[in-house]
Amino acid sequence: MAQPAPDPQRQLKHRRSIDVAVYARPDGLWEVEARLVDTKTRDVVLAGETRRAGDPVHDMTLHLVVDTRFNILAAAARTDGMPYPGQCNAYGDAYGRLVGLNLLKGFRQAVKERLGGVQGCTHITELTQVLPTAVIQAFAGEVLDTQEGGASAADQPPFQIDRCHALRSDGEVVRQFYPRWYRPQEAEPASP
Repeated sequence: MAQPAPDPQRQLKHRRSIDVAVYARPDGLWEVEARLVDTKTRDVVLAGETRRAGDPVHDMTLHLVVDTRFNILAAAARTDGMPYPGQCNAYGDAYGRLVGLNLLKGFRQAVKERLGGVQGCTHITELTQVLPTAVIQAFAGEVLDTQEGGASAADQPPFQIDRCHALRSDGEVVRQFYPRWYRPQEAEPASP
């Protein structure tokens, strides 16, 4: 399917940047820093004050400590740029409610239950949704066995198989690069 061509006269009005960095610590734990920044290309009035074009409307950071099993051991958020100072950043330690969750086991639903709506900041809570796949990428090849014939090859397929459409066990990528785990799709019986 072809992408629509961008209109040559379009004008950028808003940019949201999301950056996730994952760090290995010497104690075997991992730190995750996720940051969301919103900027406008024009001056805007927020809470009676003018925010200059390019200055952050939102600048928020979520910090986690996770173990190699994807369990969240520590969590905190910080808001440096916001439309309503003293209000937007008045969520206290709400993001400490992430402690005890596992990034791969019901994480997104648990976040919604613990921090959805007025229980947290809409933008920081939304930022949590990118964390599972970002941490998987950081762990790939270091914590998670992603290679054919790796340490867990005797009984477990590489972690990524059947976790996306390109790496489905009946697909071409698995047939070519992970042949041991390739499972051809069974043909449907012919209609009488």
